Amino acid sequence: MKRNLLNTSPQPEVNGMNSELAEMVLNKALRDFRKEQIRKEIDQSLQNRNKEEFLRLTEELKNIS
Repeated sequence: MKRNLLNTSPQPEVNGMNSELAEMVLNKALRDFRKEQIRKEIDQSLQNRNKEEFLRLTEELKNIS
């Protein structure tokens, strides 16, 4: 007898793994987005010759990486 795999519900451990994977992907996307924001802010601080802001942002960027 052939089973139709498309109509079976996933096992609980598969759902948990999918949930963890989705969370990891989302966290990476958020981290990458924040890094890009910080880089733009660093560029702006350089243009404004704002040393304190530059140092704060570069430290924040190091902590995210």
